[in-house]
Amino acid sequence: MKINVLTLFPEMFRAVTGSSIMGRAADNGILDINLINIRDFSKDKHNKADDTPFGGGPGMVMLAEPIFGALESIGGRNKKVLYMSPRGKVIDQNKIEEIAEEEEITILCGHYEGVDQRVIDYWNMEEVSIGDYILTGGELAAMVLIDAAARFIPGVLGNLQSAADESVYSGLLECDQYTKPRSFEGMDVPEVLTNGNHKLIHLWQYENALMLTKERRPDLWQSYLDKEKELTKEEKKILEKVVANPL
Repeated sequence: MKINVLTLFPEMFRAVTGSSIMGRAADNGILDINLINIRDFSKDKHNKADDTPFGGGPGMVMLAEPIFGALESIGGRNKKVLYMSPRGKVIDQNKIEEIAEEEEITILCGHYEGVDQRVIDYWNMEEVSIGDYILTGGELAAMVLIDAAARFIPGVLGNLQSAADESVYSGLLECDQYTKPRSFEGMDVPEVLTNGNHKLIHLWQYENALMLTKERRPDLWQSYLDKEKELTKEEKKILEKVVANPL
């Protein structure tokens, strides 16, 4: 998958794209992240990329001209272009999986008070958000989107099931996790996790995930209850028990 990122601060992406899972995926040719500095396309001698807004108001607005130049340099007219914007639709699991299926996407990172609306209109951009809060710029939001989508691209993770089993994607929060030593500071790992009985381990993990979701994310809990599920008899009993127990 190729990801073009238009930004005023390409250096911000090095920590994400050059290390860990993202870095290995890039080294293996699975991900191609193309960072484009919008300032390089400014015709101002000082590489200016913003100006005061028409109509007045605080802050600055990113200029159309350098963004147009950056998009034209990659043939952006026929590409899917996402604009990271606090007024965009908040991305969810379905949107992330949809993005992951694209062969190529382009992401515009806004800054200051945003970008000239003509950029959005001309390039038919889709405005997307990672949540109802404001960041200094779109770079951090773009990193979140890239990381989330990359996990669903075959070959990025060792096992695609790892992504499907994560919190939220399974419909439940992830169960508690433990590692060695078995006893630490007077706290022991639950015995069921150490007995090697995979069926009992699964049932414990399922019940733990149910309880965590019911307590911490009532919205996910209700959504999980509303969905049709294929459960074993043991799982049904556990679900009924957790439903019946008050918080």
